Amino acid sequence: MSDVDEVHLAETAAMCRTAHRAKVETAVLDVADRAAFQDYAESVQSSFGCVNMVFNNAGVALGADVVDMSWEDFDWLMGINFGGVVNGTKAFLPYLIASGDGHLVNTSSVFGLVGIPSQSAYNAAKFGVRGFTEALRQEMKISRHPVTVTCVHPGGVKTNIVNNARGVSDMGADTATIATMFNSIARTTPEKAASTILKGMDKKKPRVLIGADARGFDFVARVVGPRYQDISAPITRAGYAFARKRGIIK
Repeated sequence: MSDVDEVHLAETAAMCRTAHRAKVETAVLDVADRAAFQDYAESVQSSFGCVNMVFNNAGVALGADVVDMSWEDFDWLMGINFGGVVNGTKAFLPYLIASGDGHLVNTSSVFGLVGIPSQSAYNAAKFGVRGFTEALRQEMKISRHPVTVTCVHPGGVKTNIVNNARGVSDMGADTATIATMFNSIARTTPEKAASTILKGMDKKKPRVLIGADARGFDFVARVVGPRYQDISAPITRAGYAFARKRGIIK
């Protein structure tokens, strides 16, 4: 188990040890660091002797329109949300193949299904994860490698991702206020999300949707196609107007 946040990593590891009496090893890792990810994969293989499952799940958030978004923020998000998935996949894939029974799970998002205003960078990364993962799944089948590949598309899950988001203050909003709003909308708990992912893995699903919101966005995208943008834009505009009226954003 790895994370860039050492404190929460230790807390999660302790929960796993208590609940499952499992052997848990941890490493502080920046997923955007390609060399460090390679070293980490080698250490996991060396320690456990076999790697059967890998979950690439690191993610950060950025709220900004394209015209206002800085290159620094864009590169930061892409390095983690897309680059981290690619780095983890490349580092662990040889070991998953060698295991004879591997499963790779890459986390995209509901924003890997539809584009959302102010989320262009996040959309780019999550659409990238989706395409990368779907192509890889086919490659594993063509090459007859014993690795199942699953792409996960969560909707709103109650995590701390908004607390560490960039761009919120640039919109004239308070991070704590936005986080409270997000958690009031996000109906899915991390435990429920994890359970849904594991059930999808058992069925070797190529795609796992988490939450009613994810299923709803997926349905709209499939039924109306690109025209969903004609629906989304006015709704978003109305949402911005409401938020400004309530003093949530400027």
